[in-house]
Amino acid sequence: MKKFLALILALVMTLSLAACGGNGGSNDAQGEGDGDSAAAGKVFYLNFKPEQDEAWQNLAKAYTEETGVPVTVVTAASGTYEETLMADMAKSDAPTLFQVNGPVGLANWKDYCYDLSGSAVYGELTSDDFALKEDSTVYGIAYVIESYGLITNTALLEKAGYTTDDIKSFADLKKVAEDITARKDELGFAAFTSAGMDSSSDWRFKTHLANLPIYFEYQADGIGTTTAIKGTYLDNYKNIFDLYINNSTCAPKDLAGKTGTDSENEFLNGEAVFFQNGSWEYPALSAKYSDDQMAMIPIYIGVGDEANQGLCTGTENYWCVNKDASEEDIKATLDFLYWCVTSDKGTEAMANDMGFVIPFKGAQESTNLFVKQDKEMTAAGKTPVSWNFPTMPSEEWKNGVGSALTAYAAGTGDWDAVKTAFVDGWASEYALK
Repeated sequence: MKKFLALILALVMTLSLAACGGNGGSNDAQGEGDGDSAAAGKVFYLNFKPEQDEAWQNLAKAYTEETGVPVTVVTAASGTYEETLMADMAKSDAPTLFQVNGPVGLANWKDYCYDLSGSAVYGELTSDDFALKEDSTVYGIAYVIESYGLITNTALLEKAGYTTDDIKSFADLKKVAEDITARKDELGFAAFTSAGMDSSSDWRFKTHLANLPIYFEYQADGIGTTTAIKGTYLDNYKNIFDLYINNSTCAPKDLAGKTGTDSENEFLNGEAVFFQNGSWEYPALSAKYSDDQMAMIPIYIGVGDEANQGLCTGTENYWCVNKDASEEDIKATLDFLYWCVTSDKGTEAMANDMGFVIPFKGAQESTNLFVKQDKEMTAAGKTPVSWNFPTMPSEEWKNGVGSALTAYAAGTGDWDAVKTAFVDGWASEYALK
């Protein structure tokens, strides 16, 4: 895979330089936010987040109407971003704006990243902690801080005889979920939405759920990354996954055919109490449910100080500007980013239409219920679970874990295969770097 990627990247470099006469990452295209026209340039954003496609399309249209600068937003299908980026970067009209998921993702694309250190948009960051930086070079900047957990239909939970105050640990969650399952026919709903394992949904479990055992292992060992995960808390990972698949809207063997849309619709249709997902789901869910009908609670796996555990909060979303784009397109892209994070229209769209908390000085207060609940938990002294999954070694590793989880759920594989994919796969993927 490594050699293949190197060949692809070499091809991309050749094509990009031939087509655009790349500028080598110089800062000559700076000046965004200074009132100069960027009409000679254009913006092509390859968006990572399908759930925000409509909002980005609307924001791009608004910017074009205001400035005359063409902005094209193309959204990769869920689970296909890396391969879509690889294909699009090899085209003569490559994205001017793309995304990496952190230091591991950056390693594949560093040579294509424009140095943002002198840019106005970088100057709007509230902290250098939100920059992908090596020495004085800024390769990417985080554009959103998000939270995920168990989105809860509080009305259904109360119908079952409980409130969110009854769930403060894995033991509590297990008790509630299994009781709902025991009375499923009587109640008319399940505990969990389907844990769909196709590419539009499996990231919730091979990445987001897998973050929990990684986080607790890092905490126990006092580290922030590793080339050799031990799998200390994989039994806890098994317990929460078992709870999901054995107390859901469908039989475990059917999960391979379930999609992210299926899971979302099950929650919207009142078919399940719990839906593992994130703050980005709020715009879709709030069209059906009021804020007093929903909540987000932590994902408990039976480790640590559960009474003081918060939501999983962090980012894996970093903007990078293509240094091989034309000088005019780079300037147009930097101008667009600056407008997104400083203008009333841009910051309002990111706060409300996208449900983002953005790490920039001009950020607007989000109306997103789940964002507000994360803030309330943190203010009450609960510790957010950090996003450690950007340290996962590769997409291949995630896919290996996802395949093993799918086979386990279907009954065609065992948990030892999940452990092997998790631990041995981690070491072998890091050995390729």
